[in-house]
Amino acid sequence: MYRFLEETAGTYMTREVKTVTRDLTIDEVNGMFARDDFNTYPVEEDGQAVGIITKFDLLKCFAFTPNQMVPRYAELMVRTVADIMTTEFIYVRPDTKLTRVLQLMVQHRIRSIPVIDFDQHLAGIISREDVLKALAVAALDP
Repeated sequence: MYRFLEETAGTYMTREVKTVTRDLTIDEVNGMFARDDFNTYPVEEDGQAVGIITKFDLLKCFAFTPNQMVPRYAELMVRTVADIMTTEFIYVRPDTKLTRVLQLMVQHRIRSIPVIDFDQHLAGIISREDVLKALAVAALDP
């Protein structure tokens, strides 16, 4: 298990990341969530991550609060990612230790974290499954 202490996000992240743009409609991104079985997409503009959109962001649109009535489904689905995306998001660098990634995931109850390189470009994404894989590999190492 000591090997896990030295592993980094860059080693286990998924490098080929599906991203979305701000102008994609909620209906289109909802279809992507269903098709790809992802919970998060980075929002990319000019090669840089400018936010994320999650299934939770989509669900928040339907929440009843004293200040908000639920819009009609069809009205919501033509809105864009820019309307509901999260612009202040947690990210890590490729050299971030997996112990820190795991801590962030548990502390903030998030399923995946964008990996941003030092030029502010999206380098990948690391998910819970990636961290579990690293733990399994480290457990096999004597």
